Amino acid sequence: MNPRRYGAIDVDYPESGGARGALVVAGEPTFGTLVDERVTWLDEVAAYEPGAFYKRELPAVHALLDPLPPLDLLIVDGYVDLDPDGRPGLGAHVHDELRIPVIGVAKTAFHSATHAIPVRRGGAQRPLFVTAIGVPRPDAAALVAAMAGAFRLPDALRRVDALARARTVPDGGHNLPSHP
Repeated sequence: MNPRRYGAIDVDYPESGGARGALVVAGEPTFGTLVDERVTWLDEVAAYEPGAFYKRELPAVHALLDPLPPLDLLIVDGYVDLDPDGRPGLGAHVHDELRIPVIGVAKTAFHSATHAIPVRRGGAQRPLFVTAIGVPRPDAAALVAAMAGAFRLPDALRRVDALARARTVPDGGHNLPSHP
């Protein structure tokens, strides 16, 4: 039996252009111990298009995930779906392309995402907003609540955010050429 693999991904868009995507991988869903970190750089990205943010993010997602063995679950920074009727957000598009369960963890409320489950961690007053596909939303919210870390944002999501923003470099030498 193959070991389970859980990933968290984030993409940043520097003012100078392009995009830096980052991925962390763990062998268990609470991300207590990371087993891999990856960073990729894209020189060109699609222009921002309201309601179609996934067009900017998917190339970085593919650049990070396509060379690796499949994940059992992916956590994205953002929403899976944008309203209770299932209008697709980034996570739904990732799920459609990769066919794996996806949990969306958003730091801010989206006006139409009234179905998102608020999760408060680390004594924070402001919740995270959890949506999911391929896993029931209450189970996804419980997983996010149980993820490693004492702060509002779980450690794995803090790490992947730092990698995407180039505030740190990955362990294990998986960093691609450095760009602005």
